[in-house]
Amino acid sequence: MSATHYRHADVDGFKIFYREAGQAGKPKLLLLHGYPTSGHMFRELMPLLSDAFHIVAPDLPGFGQSDMPAREQFEYSFDHVAKVIDRFTEVIGFDRFIVYVFDYGAPTGFRLALKHPERIAGIISQNGNAYEEGLSDGWDPIRAYWQNPSLENREALRGFLTPQTTRWQYVHGVADETLVSPDSIALDNYYLAREGADEIQLDLLRDYQSNVALYPAFQAYFREQQPRFLAVWGKNDPFFLPPGAEAFKRDIPQASVQFFDTGHFALETHAGEIAKAIRDFFAK
Repeated sequence: MSATHYRHADVDGFKIFYREAGQAGKPKLLLLHGYPTSGHMFRELMPLLSDAFHIVAPDLPGFGQSDMPAREQFEYSFDHVAKVIDRFTEVIGFDRFIVYVFDYGAPTGFRLALKHPERIAGIISQNGNAYEEGLSDGWDPIRAYWQNPSLENREALRGFLTPQTTRWQYVHGVADETLVSPDSIALDNYYLAREGADEIQLDLLRDYQSNVALYPAFQAYFREQQPRFLAVWGKNDPFFLPPGAEAFKRDIPQASVQFFDTGHFALETHAGEIAKAIRDFFAK
C-alpha cells in the first residue's frame, strides 16, 4: 500500500486538483467521479488498489478543489469538461489507462474513449450509464427542462441541490446507513454551497441531454472496440437502474456485470468488494 499524494496540475492555465497513489510503471488507472462529489469519493478504494495500479483521481472542473471559474469565463458543458480532462491526462503522462467512471464521470470518460480509443486499456463503470433503459423516472424533471429550458423548469431543479437531497443520494438503497460517512455528505454540501455553484450545476443538468444524444455513439464504440469492461453497480440506485448495467453486455458480450446491494454511492459501503472485483477482472 502506497501513500496518497495530493497534487495540482496546470492544464493550459486551468488548475486541476488530483489524488495520486501507486507506482509509475504499474497499469494506469484514471478515476472519474460524479455529482455532487469529487475525487474524495475514491479515498477508500485507492489504498486497496495502489499496490497493483498507478492511480490518479482528478476533481472535474467546477468540482472539489479544481478551479471553478465563473460561468461567463468557462463553458460548463460535458464536452468542455471532457476536453479539460483529456488534456489533463496528457499533462500528467497518462498515455494509456483503464478508466473508472461513475455518474458524471461516465459521459466524461466515454468521450475520452471516443476520441482516443487507442488510449483505453479497459473500462470500469460504477453506476455510469450509457443506455436509455438505465435512466429512471427520477430524471423526469430534468427531461422537462431539456424539452423546455424555461426559467420555471430550471428553478424546479433546485431541489436536486439541497443538503437533504445530497444525503438522500448517499443513503437511499443502503441497508445500513451507519456505513455511510457523514463527512462525505458534509463535504459535498460545502462545495455545493459555494457562490455560483448552484448555477453551474443547473447548467450541467441542462447539458446532460448531450450525453443521452451520444449514447448511440458510445454504444457503437463498445461494439467496435470491445474494450475490457467491468460494471460494478449499486443495484438500488434511484437514478441509474440495473438494466443500464446489463445493457453493456449487449454490445460487449465479454463484459462482466456485478451488482451490489447498495445505492448510488456504492463505494461508501462496498469499497472492499469493488476493489476485489477490479483485481480479479484485470488479473485475468
